[in-house]
Amino acid sequence: MILDRFRIDGRVAIVTGAGRGLGAAIAVAFAEAGADVVIASRTKSQLDEVAERVTALGRQAHVVPADLSDIEATAALAEAAVQRFGRLDIVVNNVGGAMPCPLLDTTPQALVDAFNFNVTNAHALVRAAVPRILETAGGGSILNITSTMGRLPGRAFAAYGTAKAALAHYTKLAALDLNPRIRVNAIAPGSILSSALEIVASNDAMRTQLETKTPLHRIGDPEDIAAAALYLVSPAGKYLTGKVLEPDGGLIAPNLDIPIQDL
Repeated sequence: MILDRFRIDGRVAIVTGAGRGLGAAIAVAFAEAGADVVIASRTKSQLDEVAERVTALGRQAHVVPADLSDIEATAALAEAAVQRFGRLDIVVNNVGGAMPCPLLDTTPQALVDAFNFNVTNAHALVRAAVPRILETAGGGSILNITSTMGRLPGRAFAAYGTAKAALAHYTKLAALDLNPRIRVNAIAPGSILSSALEIVASNDAMRTQLETKTPLHRIGDPEDIAAAALYLVSPAGKYLTGKVLEPDGGLIAPNLDIPIQDL
């Protein structure tokens, strides 16, 4: 049965930034497909809510409240997974972000901070996870969440877009180094109706702009990304590595104009 390829029964996944939005949707989707999950973010109450959803599906969730801007805290998730569940199969690097800022107001330190939060932390978890995946599962899958702004130029996204572009290329480089036992892929979401987009989506004019400038004429749902994530980490996607999937509604240009004056 082709649908059996989307099952990940008995596997263990780490999902960072899993308290809400894309991370929460991915964790729940993995549980629906049969996996136990280690979920991490800063806010325990949000993680507890996600854990309840996982438990209701008959799977287990290990809650790890942590400041994931701390590289050591992020890397420690690999050992936490093995200690709790005895194995590790899947890692989802979902934590990241940076606020829009005009280019000339973006300091060198802001670029460093964006790179560290989006790329260095992901690498720290990969380095910690790979030996544990090989020891306990023999092979597995790593998924990085980048962004459409990592491939499309838009004003005020110098720090964020550069960091996400780096994460996308890191995905391809890591895939070559970790072949053939560990697959490494990425997702570059477009505009998704999650907590990160709430302020924009609540403004009728801005929401209309997002929708009309997206070829599919809608904002995405977190479940759109969760479905793509399940495909990439499950046996359904077992012939993909080093690829960046783009569930973005068909964007070929940014769909939100940040009002910055020309020089």
